[in-house]
Amino acid sequence: MFNFKKNKSNTETKDTLLSKTASLFIHAAKIDENYTDKEREIIKKTLIRLGAEKLKIDQIISNAEIEEENSNQILDFTKEIKNSNNEFKVQIIETLWNIIYSNEEEDMYESNLMRRLGGLLYLNNKVMGDIKERIKKKLNK
Repeated sequence: MFNFKKNKSNTETKDTLLSKTASLFIHAAKIDENYTDKEREIIKKTLIRLGAEKLKIDQIISNAEIEEENSNQILDFTKEIKNSNNEFKVQIIETLWNIIYSNEEEDMYESNLMRRLGGLLYLNNKVMGDIKERIKKKLNK
């Protein structure tokens, strides 16, 4: 869990970061045109682990689904995330790979998304590859 100070600006920053992160997760889940309950559950659990309030999780996801649907580029989602610390970014990438592999396979659109995200989040290819291999090993892929 990532702790944020409780003043108004930090609460707004946290909410914005969680919303953008949720939108990115949903984008990854939908990119193969098969957004499943399993993917939605991975998203929920990750958002709670990142500090989202359990009582607000369905609203966060609902708002993020609308935001993702109305957006035409992933830059809208990565602006907030790229300024986060590397630990947070790594957790985001791990979750994205978990979402991608939740249906047992990785398609070319998902691969392309992950390559683009490495650059947008300022994570080098080695870090991205290490995360992917760690998740594949964990999931026995």
